[in-house]
Amino acid sequence: QVQLVESGGGLVQAGGSLRLSCAGSGRTFSNCALGWFRQAPGKEREFVAAISWTSGRTYYLDSVKGRFTISRDNAKNTVYLQMNSLKPEDTAVYYCAAVRTEYAVVVLREFEYDYWGQGTQVTVSS
Repeated sequence: QVQLVESGGGLVQAGGSLRLSCAGSGRTFSNCALGWFRQAPGKEREFVAAISWTSGRTYYLDSVKGRFTISRDNAKNTVYLQMNSLKPEDTAVYYCAAVRTEYAVVVLREFEYDYWGQGTQVTVSS
């Protein structure tokens, strides 16, 4: 089992930055692919970013490329999402997710993840 707890959300003006953190406990997630998803009001949850075991591979939603950066610190069992140049359309509840993988791959699809955090609210005002 892996337990995930997100933090770092809040209210920020458009153009501002936030850094989300997701701390894992229980079994180590050093051999887990990790991802960030978000769900805006009235919309389905969508993929935002993913990272492989060794941080060698990352993948992003097109609309966040160049603005968001996913990273991980396996020694701290933590994954981060640095969000810059935030826009009102980035407003959502952000979730981190984890899944054990045999190889260092990125995982993009929601249904492939086994473990989820409770979410943290990000609100971007215009």
